[in-house]
Amino acid sequence: MIDHLSTYASNYPLTKAFYDAAFAALGLSVQMELVTEWDAAFPTRRMCAYGPTGKPVFWVIESREPSTPRHVAFSAGSRAQVEAFHAAGLAAGGEDNGKPGLRPHYHADYYGAFLLDPDGNNVEAVCHSPV
Repeated sequence: MIDHLSTYASNYPLTKAFYDAAFAALGLSVQMELVTEWDAAFPTRRMCAYGPTGKPVFWVIESREPSTPRHVAFSAGSRAQVEAFHAAGLAAGGEDNGKPGLRPHYHADYYGAFLLDPDGNNVEAVCHSPV
């Protein structure tokens, strides 16, 4: 259903470093980077998009002001990837918002981990496999 979505970063270099590390643990990387030279109001605005090879799905867009925090969850192929995502995000400056573990209130095999990115967005990796 979702083709792509974006979040905003008031400290673009710090936020990009966070997502570089966290997404690497999920096998995702930067697919596109742009500077909005066409935007007269903010011609130096930086943006990048992460995803699997050839598919820019999750955009990080520089902003001058912090925006309202949001929540987004990313699929992980295994529980080990959830754990790697959490560890990499913490090492890159993220804040723990829920250690890796089962969340049976969602369903019996829901294994997730939550981080706050540098702008306070609640970022999750989740695996739905039974092991």
